[in-house]
Amino acid sequence: MTDSHAHLDACEESAATLVERARAAGVTRVVTIGTGIESCRAALAIADEHNGVFAALGVDPHQAATQEAGRLAELRELLAHPRAVAVGETGLDTVRRYATSIEQRRLFDEQLALADELSLPVVVHSREAAEETADALAPFRGTVILHCFSSPELLPTALERRYYVSFAGNATYPKAHELREAAKTVPSDRILVETDSPYLPPQPVRGRANEPAHVAHTIAALATARDEEFQDLAKRTHENAAIAFGLS
Repeated sequence: MTDSHAHLDACEESAATLVERARAAGVTRVVTIGTGIESCRAALAIADEHNGVFAALGVDPHQAATQEAGRLAELRELLAHPRAVAVGETGLDTVRRYATSIEQRRLFDEQLALADELSLPVVVHSREAAEETADALAPFRGTVILHCFSSPELLPTALERRYYVSFAGNATYPKAHELREAAKTVPSDRILVETDSPYLPPQPVRGRANEPAHVAHTIAALATARDEEFQDLAKRTHENAAIAFGLS
């Protein structure tokens, strides 16, 4: 199994402990996410230390009004690292307004241009900004991974443009009917799973810190929703992650 999105540098327990437990649970690959320059450095250090761990590097929209937004030259240098496999997370968020929509869009556009320049996929955070996200992504011709998918209104665009759609633990929550319905319609070659660790623990472990080992719970819930076997969906999402991120 692959956990397509985790914040190992934000977890209380050491990355070594979490990676060991993940492997014991059958999770052999993790993409850990940098959300600012120092977070990106930490993500790369973790990826360097552990086989099967790779890093996506970006500046998230919450920092679009900070000095981090002016450090994209440093980000470009970090993305040259062999364990760096994507730009992001980056995107738009109209819920946690730590930056204006103009500031967020400028930072998003700059990182999309960087992904295009470096021929890397982009990991997109979109929260209650479906129309704006679709508009920003329209000119981008690279691989798009919609992380922690929670915007059913963005689904038609995602399906039409053949984006990867990644589901997190919130898709397992009892009231998340819309997300499970959305998961039914994503083509088998475009669906991914993630934990977003340490956030959004899936229902069976809700109330605890999330970790990559828990991605199996999300796979189980999505497999039930899609009327598939657990092992089939686990294998398919693992293969999809390899293609989306260019992993071996």
